[in-house]
Amino acid sequence: MQVELRKLNSEDYLGLKESMISSYPNWEDSHWKEHHINALLEQFPAGQFCVTVDGKFAACALSIIINLDNFGESHTYKEITGDFKFTTHDPFGNVLYGIDIFVHPDFRGLRLGRRLYDARKELCEELNLKAIVFGGRIPNYHKYQKDLTPREYIEKVRHKEIHDPVLNFQLSNDFHAKKILKHYLPGDKESKEYAVLLQWDNIYYEEPSPEPIKKAKPIVRLGLVQWQMRPYASVDELLDQVEYFVDAVSGYRCDFVLFPEFFNAPLMAQFNHLSESDAIRKLAEFTDSISKKFAELAIGYNINIVGGSMPVVKEDQRLYNVGYLYHRSGKIDEYIKIHPTPDEVKVWGMAGGDMLRTFDTDCGKIGVLICYDVEFPELSRILADDEMHILFVPFLTDTQNGYGRVRYCAQARAIENEVYVALAGSVGNLPKVHNMDIQYAQSVVFTPCDFSFPTNGIKTEATPNTEMILIADCDTSLLKELHENGAVTNLKDRRKDLYNLERVNLKK
Repeated sequence: MQVELRKLNSEDYLGLKESMISSYPNWEDSHWKEHHINALLEQFPAGQFCVTVDGKFAACALSIIINLDNFGESHTYKEITGDFKFTTHDPFGNVLYGIDIFVHPDFRGLRLGRRLYDARKELCEELNLKAIVFGGRIPNYHKYQKDLTPREYIEKVRHKEIHDPVLNFQLSNDFHAKKILKHYLPGDKESKEYAVLLQWDNIYYEEPSPEPIKKAKPIVRLGLVQWQMRPYASVDELLDQVEYFVDAVSGYRCDFVLFPEFFNAPLMAQFNHLSESDAIRKLAEFTDSISKKFAELAIGYNINIVGGSMPVVKEDQRLYNVGYLYHRSGKIDEYIKIHPTPDEVKVWGMAGGDMLRTFDTDCGKIGVLICYDVEFPELSRILADDEMHILFVPFLTDTQNGYGRVRYCAQARAIENEVYVALAGSVGNLPKVHNMDIQYAQSVVFTPCDFSFPTNGIKTEATPNTEMILIADCDTSLLKELHENGAVTNLKDRRKDLYNLERVNLKK
């Protein structure tokens, strides 16, 4: 069997006529006349498709482009088609309107209708149209009209309580019902002249702009630093090691480099004679100079740096766990750990922040949660609602138990929010720094679990407890497809009629 999907041409008319008559046996004179088809081919040849099976005409899909704003959602078939002359076709319109689609009864069961719909969707994306729209018949409604309103009938079809061959097919092809149209197609006795306004949204649609807009790149290369805790004699010596990693990662043309939480902790060794709380406040005195160097490195090496985190004493004299995003453009953003761990509160007197936001970068929107924060699913869900594509998690854990909590919560965040999640931590020992004796880490990049991603949801991961660099390419365009057409769609399927998530006192 040879199946061919192609553009319709005028020589196909006799096959189209016979196929259409067979498709609509209960309608008199139910076929397009030759001048109708010629008008469509003259006005919009790219929108007319057909399928042949072993050379025989088997199926057809006809469409035009309209500006839906000119017609509104309440319209008739006659109005849309310009009294069947198709003068309503507007090459500068905003939607692809389906005029007809039919499959010859002899070729049903071959999923030819799906092929035609896929062709329409590709055309819609190619022409940058907002959506595909059409009035869908409900041919089985006449059997239930005495007991059900059209609205009730549609609901029962949607819930599989009633089978409607046309509406079931449309819904299974990702169309959603928008409105019931009255007197849509005079003479449609089976549907009692009702139709359902159905729509498929083009997720790749972009509003036309008079000025060119610089698009975020879809393939984002991440560099993760699995940092070795070692003694440093000075801030300059620590920054030499920082620059070594930035240089190495930028050499692989990465867009981001991620450092761990409290990577500068070795500098506390010189304050080991003080209490833990006093020592970390002394460490905070280095934060400004380290931050200035990071900003220089981001510009100098043309790379966005997610600078892990460092202690900061703010104006209220409280100690916070703060990190900075150093854009390669020179811009600097701040993020703060919201949930200090019980140990951080007890030993260091650490306070929690009250700010959570996404960051616009030249690679799209990202978010950052420091270590323990990733164990609170509400935070990453708020960021996902703000259209975050990549979540960075700088962390610091001492035991495998602590690491396990961060790791498995982070992987859950990747799946439930349909995003990439990158973790970077520290390894090794610090015998001369109180409360920082041992570290355990295995840096990793997590992905959602769907067909376009690794089956285990792991893009790449480091060797446990070994200093190294991890590099991964993340295709953010796959996330957009996943949000709409994944095997499951976690974000889209939330029951917002039953529950919701909102900020209370959380600042942006």
